[in-house]
Amino acid sequence: MKKLVECVPNISEGRDRGIIDSVTSVIEGVDGVHLLDVDPGADTNRTVITFIGDPEAVAEAAFRVVQRAAELIDMSKHKGAHPRHGATDVCPFVPVSGVDMAECVEIARKVGRRIGEELNLPVYLYEDAALLPERRNLAVVRKGEYEALGTKLGTEQWKPDFGPNIWDESAQRTGATNVSARGFLVAYNVNLNTRNKSIGSQIALDIKEAGRAKRDGTGVIVRDENNKPILVPGPYKLDACKAVGWTIEEYDRAQVSINLVNTAVTKPHQAFDACSASAQDRGARVTGSELVGLIPEGDLLAAGKHYLKKAGQSAGVPRKMILETAIQSMGLRELGEFDPADKVIEYQAGLVDGALVNMTNREFVDVLSTDSPAPGGGSVAALCAAQAAALVAMVGNLTVGKKKYADVQDRVKEIAELGQDLKDFFLNAIDDDTNSFNVVMDCFGMPKKTDQQKKDRGLAIAAATRGATRVPLSVLEKVPGLLDLAAEIAKIGNAASLSDAGVAVLTSLAGAEGAYYNVLINLEGLQELDQSEEPGFLGETRSRARDTMARCEEMAGATRAKIRGRLEEILDS
Repeated sequence: MKKLVECVPNISEGRDRGIIDSVTSVIEGVDGVHLLDVDPGADTNRTVITFIGDPEAVAEAAFRVVQRAAELIDMSKHKGAHPRHGATDVCPFVPVSGVDMAECVEIARKVGRRIGEELNLPVYLYEDAALLPERRNLAVVRKGEYEALGTKLGTEQWKPDFGPNIWDESAQRTGATNVSARGFLVAYNVNLNTRNKSIGSQIALDIKEAGRAKRDGTGVIVRDENNKPILVPGPYKLDACKAVGWTIEEYDRAQVSINLVNTAVTKPHQAFDACSASAQDRGARVTGSELVGLIPEGDLLAAGKHYLKKAGQSAGVPRKMILETAIQSMGLRELGEFDPADKVIEYQAGLVDGALVNMTNREFVDVLSTDSPAPGGGSVAALCAAQAAALVAMVGNLTVGKKKYADVQDRVKEIAELGQDLKDFFLNAIDDDTNSFNVVMDCFGMPKKTDQQKKDRGLAIAAATRGATRVPLSVLEKVPGLLDLAAEIAKIGNAASLSDAGVAVLTSLAGAEGAYYNVLINLEGLQELDQSEEPGFLGETRSRARDTMARCEEMAGATRAKIRGRLEEILDS
């Protein structure tokens, strides 16, 4: 798996396009990095920059961003609606693929140290990269914002993790930079039908995890023994949610500005619904929302499915339709264009749908028919299984809403969703099979002049062959679940689509047997190679594949016989 890290530096400039372009230009000068998004805000006077690439390249690009921003942005003159600490306010590193959080922590600390030592800037580490537990929360580190640095720098309590601990002319110009490693953070603003900042602020207090200050019967804030306000959760409290209210002159409206710091806990559609409920309590209304930067595809899919189910519709439809439902339901186009190709991180990074899946039918079969060994039978087997899963979802969706099948509506909707999930899994395997074969071919091209080279080459070919075997094995082992769904939808689904369920069974079996053939031929090639790194792989894989194939044949045979019998009965009647 390719190693990919995302970096999302926020610079304290959202109005001067020349400065913004100069800062982002340094990213494009680093090989191995792809600039995904540049999102400036005039009222916040802040630009969210998103780029992705291999860890070393991303680390270099991040350093260059901080360096250029420090050269061009004078914090002593900065004004903006968003909290800020320095020219580059935050610089978080986010694991995307092939990289875990520990590696991102290491990257963040190395980059932070380099910023402090080479650029002579005060650096604070927060979130997972924090060296001090009390500095994990960015709000704590940034309390008082840039204006408080004059009293914080020079003290032992607020000594930076890296860089100078002094408020001098240089620090006055650059401020401090906050560097972190964290999971995906979604910056999300909810739009209101009012310019009243107070309403936005009250909604923010209703939903934010920290809650609001407790008040007594006379409205006075209740404080603890240290004279700090006691906080209580708001009526629509959301975990892992930070929020403030503000008025954006550019949009002539108030917004609830939200940071969802862990969308595995709270997703954007949940924040949208919570804001809607709180706004209604205050006689206001949510009119739409705005995404700042990028969002993981899964968060939008969760939103689309939520609103489809809320409307009693099937969520077992293609991803594109689910995404469009999310976009329309949350009003993400109210303030401007919203194209998933530009706003979804997986699409920007090329992590969804490979080259083969994106081909037309004609293009795919034309490439298939040439003398190139890949794509080949493994990719076709995966395609067969994908088509079978699509048919299962289709029959489920053709049953949704039919009065004759009122008692199975919940289940056929569920089957349609499961079919879509399997369809996407098998589609990914089309490219995975070809890509894994190409890795094997690349290993055959390794040098073999010396004994060590021969050994290294043999081990590399064996490892690549095992990888190439795992792809069709994964396809094969998913087919029994698909056959279960096909049998069930044939039994309870729309009788007018019974033939479609039957074809799903046939193509499922074709996908399974094709994958089985590819497992066997890869294992045959593996017999001649050094298997010392995984000595039990060949025998275990052969056993798993053989047992799964036998199960597929048994299941498909039984379901085919039932479907054929029912179709003949229908004709005879």
